[in-house]
Amino acid sequence: MTRVAVIGGGQIGQALIVGLLESGWPRGDVIVVGRAPDRVTVLGQRLGVRATTDTAEAVRTSDLIVIAVKPNDIDGALCGLGTAELGAQHDRVLISLAAGVSTAQLERQLPAAAPVVRAMPNTPMLVRQSITAIAAGRHVSSEQLGLVCRMLSTVGEVVIVDETQMDAVTAVSGSGPAYFFAIAEAMVEAAVQLGLPQPVAVESVTQTMLGSAVLLQSSGQPASELRAAVTSPAGTTAAALRELERKGLRSVFHEALAAAQRRAMEYGTNTA
Repeated sequence: MTRVAVIGGGQIGQALIVGLLESGWPRGDVIVVGRAPDRVTVLGQRLGVRATTDTAEAVRTSDLIVIAVKPNDIDGALCGLGTAELGAQHDRVLISLAAGVSTAQLERQLPAAAPVVRAMPNTPMLVRQSITAIAAGRHVSSEQLGLVCRMLSTVGEVVIVDETQMDAVTAVSGSGPAYFFAIAEAMVEAAVQLGLPQPVAVESVTQTMLGSAVLLQSSGQPASELRAAVTSPAGTTAAALRELERKGLRSVFHEALAAAQRRAMEYGTNTA
């Protein structure tokens, strides 16, 4: 079985470890790495995996090394690798989950010909429903990329994209759950104003969104067709959609995602 080291014990790192274990990955083949000894010990006990503060040792005993830290912490995480054996001759792959940090930037700070994969998951990985986009660096083999896909598929779906598309992926799916939650929040508030009790409003909105997402995924129909099927001429849905369009729903989303993409690009510039 492939051995995995997760550097960073935050929410995303923990979610990946839980996904690995729930998918049947042997506990003995997973290790979590952190900086604070007490916290790392607690994490290891909670998750039931090995835990250490020795990054270099974790790398030497692993096949896939996941950097699960924020973009501003990526330099510190890479420095912690020290002279870790990551060159091509060691057949180990580094996977970075840091938004906006390119494979070229990572490769410049690692031993020559180190295989690097850039990945962008999203927070539904906490319930094993993530969509994770990955882009391979210059030195990654097809076999290694397959191993990375298999590992990340334990927390959801995986798509392979060209790295030039990763900032757009960050804007769409990386930040996407926040857009979804903001819409749910607004719908609940509106439902309460219409007279529904708060618990009923929350359950109605949540189940409507869940059911609609499952229908969209399973029907094979585009969202535009499903929307049209719900919208009777001059009906209640048409009235609501007319207000959303009047307020510029589509243009707002175009502008919002463009702003998120620009910010992702700035991350790359600031960490170059």
